[in-house]
Amino acid sequence: MEKNVFFISGIDTDAGKSYATGFLARELNANGKRTITQKLIQTGNVGHSEDIDLHRKIMGIDFTEEDREGLTMPEIFSYPASPHLASRLDNRPIDFDKIAEATRELSQRYEVVLLEGAGGLMVPLTEELLTIDYVAQQGYPLIFVTSGKLGSINHTLLSFEAIRSRGIELHTVMYNLYPTVEDKTIQEDTQAFIRKYMAQHFPQAEFVVVPEITITQE
Repeated sequence: MEKNVFFISGIDTDAGKSYATGFLARELNANGKRTITQKLIQTGNVGHSEDIDLHRKIMGIDFTEEDREGLTMPEIFSYPASPHLASRLDNRPIDFDKIAEATRELSQRYEVVLLEGAGGLMVPLTEELLTIDYVAQQGYPLIFVTSGKLGSINHTLLSFEAIRSRGIELHTVMYNLYPTVEDKTIQEDTQAFIRKYMAQHFPQAEFVVVPEITITQE
């Protein structure tokens, strides 16, 4: 097991995982930790990963050699759906050995690898394998992305229960302020509630606030 690989998941497909992943990679690089991002499985694209594109924009860097080699986006499916369905529609099974080998190679070239999943923790990768079970099998510490939108407390606490039941290490919770909301009441209360809950139940985990970032569109 690679000790420098962290899996990034979130409360749902709109939690802002790619946004948070790019932000964290940028911050780690700025603090001297040579960091790369990887997408576990990209759906809804052909030939490239739009999530890796976003990571690089936020990081402020061009495509890397590893991007061009395909190591950061080892499995791409065309239909915008969960991996188990996208794989079925493309009539091609997910090559988990290829993914694992790409992750291992990245972990040898970089100090930190941020491995972003697809959707939330319970998203099926195959008919038999959920994302959360893949994380548990690989033994990756988890970086979990949540936000201040209505319903986030419920989704976050349910995810915490699933994480605990599988013995996964909750390394960091990233509280995403993006996208911007006009009414900050729910956002601020949700942050305070999750902070307090973590202090009681996951005191070892870090809490990071992801600020609103302006992304320059080309």
